[in-house]
Parts: sequence; structure tokens; C-alpha cells
Amino acid sequence: MDSIKAPALLAGRILLSILFITSGWQKITGYSGTAGYMEAMGVPSILLPLVILTELGGGLAILVGWQTRIAAFLLAGFCLLSAYLFHYLAITGTAGQEMMDMNNWLAFMKNVTIAGGFLALVGAGAGALSADAKLGKA
Repeated sequence: MDSIKAPALLAGRILLSILFITSGWQKITGYSGTAGYMEAMGVPSILLPLVILTELGGGLAILVGWQTRIAAFLLAGFCLLSAYLFHYLAITGTAGQEMMDMNNWLAFMKNVTIAGGFLALVGAGAGALSADAKLGKA
């Protein structure tokens, strides 16, 4: 089983990072639209640069396996916070609008599930195929 650990962790890091790298980049290219959406959901758009840094920077760190435990911990928290602010509050109607629908429920559960994947990386580390391993910090 140890023979699949390093490639499995690498594959897991790649799959987890894709969403955050692309989402961070889309927030840069669609900055004003994202800022408007955040404001509509009651989240100050002044936080958007921090969101971009978290998604894009954290996603790239996970991809290459650099400071993986820290990046994974921060992204797990980001996923849980996003689940609450953008989906749970919409489901319960406390975001100023009643949007009790399956899409928000599924998005909420997706974010919680991804947080679980990141917490698994916190526990396991980046694995042998990572910058952390090359730096002796895996």
C-alpha cells in the first residue's frame, strides 16, 4: 500500500487544487462581477483580494506541495466559511433572500466535503512527490 501513497497524494493535491486555481483566476478576470456578488450576499467586497490570494495562492501551494499542511488548513477553513456565508445563509433565508433549493444544498455539502479532503492533507502531508518533501518538510 505504501507504493500508492505518493502518487495518490499527488493526484489528490492536483484534483483539489484545480478548483481553487481556476476560481481564483476567474475572480481576477471577473473582478467587478465577483465584488458585486459578494456585496449582494452581505460580504464586503474589500475582502476580494484576500479571497483571490487564498484561492489562487493556496491552490498553487497545494498543487506543488509547498507548505501543504498550512495551505490545506487555511483552505479547509475557507471552504467552511464559504459554505456558511454563501450557501447555508441562502438555504435558511438569512442572507436577505429565500433560496431553499437543491443547488445551494449541494454547493454547501460540496464545500464541507472539500474541507474534509483538505483536512486529510493536513494529517497526511503532501507526500514524497512534493516541494515539501524536497525541502525535507513532508
